[in-house]
Amino acid sequence: MGKKIIRAATIGLSLNIFCKDLLRELADEGYEVVALSSPDEDLREVEKREKVRVVGVKMERRMSPLKDIVSLVKLVRVFAKERPDMVHSMTPKAGLLCMVAGWMTGVPVRVHTFTGLVWPTAQGLSRRILMLTDKLTCMCATHIVPEGEGVKADLERCITKKKMKVLGFGNVCGVDLEYWRRKSGERKEEEVLTFVFVGRIVGDKGVNELVSAFVRLNAEYPKTRLVMVGPSEDKLDPISMETSKRMEECGAIDAVGVQRDVRPFYEEADVLVFPSYREGFPNVVIEAGAMELPSIVTDINGSREIIVDKENGVIVPSRDADALYEAMAWMVEHPEERERMARNARPMVAQRYERGFVRKCLKDYYKEILA
Repeated sequence: MGKKIIRAATIGLSLNIFCKDLLRELADEGYEVVALSSPDEDLREVEKREKVRVVGVKMERRMSPLKDIVSLVKLVRVFAKERPDMVHSMTPKAGLLCMVAGWMTGVPVRVHTFTGLVWPTAQGLSRRILMLTDKLTCMCATHIVPEGEGVKADLERCITKKKMKVLGFGNVCGVDLEYWRRKSGERKEEEVLTFVFVGRIVGDKGVNELVSAFVRLNAEYPKTRLVMVGPSEDKLDPISMETSKRMEECGAIDAVGVQRDVRPFYEEADVLVFPSYREGFPNVVIEAGAMELPSIVTDINGSREIIVDKENGVIVPSRDADALYEAMAWMVEHPEERERMARNARPMVAQRYERGFVRKCLKDYYKEILA
């Protein structure tokens, strides 16, 4: 058996999505692979699909000092027993606990991938604690992989001076171009211009600004529609009551909730709108591009690396409903430019984020650091 790798995330869903088919590929190439996360249905699905061994260690997503200590002790025991050659974590809590546990047990190669940073948009004590946990994660890691150049710049500026490496053009899993493809092969010509948002219906995804901008747009351009795909999280980061009221009252806004397959909604749309406050490297924007959609995104990490302004979309300032309205109105008023950007979108994604290329970059990195 070859080198032993433990791939870790806080919850099984992260492994299920971001490591789909990857763990089996690594095992087929001779690595001994173990998947580790909180024990849940997604972790069991990973075990069945990837045909790798799994270990369940309960980890809380939010700060919980006493429970975190219990999780750390369990991880130390797991690593001491497994004696892996490498632990590779993603997601914040798994990163903190696994890097500390790996350092305590002498795991030779300790890798953490930063898929996004929370502290840049936090304030006060919360910001200081979040920065401290990221600093501790980096101190205990031997290798740091930012998902994109924007995340790398933030880490270099505020968190660590350690050498870091962005793999390829960024992104952690790449996009399956056969899956993310228009079934019809042609774009539909419809009288109503459809904007689509895919993500959590929460404040820091820019939903308050999006709804405000669209209601204004729809009043001026009645032949417009906004489809919102994703879950509401009223406890974590709820949208404002005014936004909820506007969504209910505007007949041109269709909130469809969680969808197992979002491709039909991309296929029916003309433009993706993704006005998030913070991201690491948003897969939504890559998937929409693969589905031949131009995007309106905010000037944040990840989004500004995927979108080249006026080439495959439009970049606007974050938290600015007026700028968002103007970009959406521009899309309505400039159909030829919109279609040109739509034609550019898929080739740009294929060149930089095709899954095989992204995974080759990761596998080459593994060979380099495990040598």
